[in-house]
Amino acid sequence: MNTTAFDIAQLATGEVAAPSAHKIASKRGGLKGGKARMDAMTPEQRSDLAKKAAAKRWGSKA
Repeated sequence: MNTTAFDIAQLATGEVAAPSAHKIASKRGGLKGGKARMDAMTPEQRSDLAKKAAAKRWGSKA
């Protein structure tokens, strides 16, 4: 079954509430936020951030 059609049917029958304007705006901002942040950073800042993230993820192995 087509998932878009299923979603529309649920929305039309009131089984699912429509997403709020806040949720839509949050998602839109979140999708471009990371890229904008990386574009604003210098390569050295990005490298430091990546090292910090790796250390958090892998502990003392990084």
